[in-house]
Amino acid sequence: MRPRLGVDLGGTKIEIAALDGAGAPRLRRRVPTPRDDYDATVSAIAALVADAERELGARGTVGVGIPGTISTPTGRVKNANSTWLNGRALREDLERTLGREVRVQNDANCLAVSEAVDGAAAGAHVVFAAILGTGVGAGIAIDGRALLGANGIAGEWGHVPLPAPRDDERPGPRCWCGRDGCIEAWLSGPALAADHRRATGEALDAEAIARRAADGDAGCAASLGRWLDRLARGLAMVVDVLDPDVVVLGGGLSNVDAAARELPARLAPKVFSDDLRTRVVRAAHGDSSGVRGAAWLWQDGD
Repeated sequence: MRPRLGVDLGGTKIEIAALDGAGAPRLRRRVPTPRDDYDATVSAIAALVADAERELGARGTVGVGIPGTISTPTGRVKNANSTWLNGRALREDLERTLGREVRVQNDANCLAVSEAVDGAAAGAHVVFAAILGTGVGAGIAIDGRALLGANGIAGEWGHVPLPAPRDDERPGPRCWCGRDGCIEAWLSGPALAADHRRATGEALDAEAIARRAADGDAGCAASLGRWLDRLARGLAMVVDVLDPDVVVLGGGLSNVDAAARELPARLAPKVFSDDLRTRVVRAAHGDSSGVRGAAWLWQDGD
């Protein structure tokens, strides 16, 4: 069976992994991303693929996860925070360079696929995978395959307004997208740090806030509590609309123990159902989920 090659194109590194037919890793490599240089980025991906296939002695399928999406009408990248990709025909350029079909999906969709195929949500019909880190996004997998959507933005959860805002949450912090009160502007790591600073005057990062909250610091516990309440509100909206079998938490803030532990109880009263059956779990593959999901963009029978 041909190896499945997955490429995770990030803002600071490009990573490649090869999976065998059962999903077991056969190699994993990474190189720095040539920031602000599109042609060098395409060349770096091609070199990683060529080196991997030379080492494996076999030609593989190629899937690529990107920090943006492919526009349905134009076929070009849009909404990428790695801005040198925007407006470029990345999929076509990679296909021409590599001489084969290449599948490209948003990195959050790759997380959803990875966890739905052989991760914490393995076998689930509908999976919503949230990335909680420097930014906030999400992907959706249906029966182990990414849902792209008519506009290529299925799962763009980070750039909708925080549901049911309280008076002191209006209009909300300004998001990089130009809107006020986006979920990302409330739930990212920097957003948690900014909320804590506004409330206490302390300049702490999200990791320190979570650690000190666990140690009994009242101010940090209050900030983490507000973050969890907002996260529950944001996910309740998703459950009401999508009704997924599993919500997977990924990204750096998924490592906050209170998130997966407390969310079900916080979520249940906010969902329009008397019996919440959606499971909330932490991503099983951690920071490997993106590159693994890119590899799993090709599945048996494709």
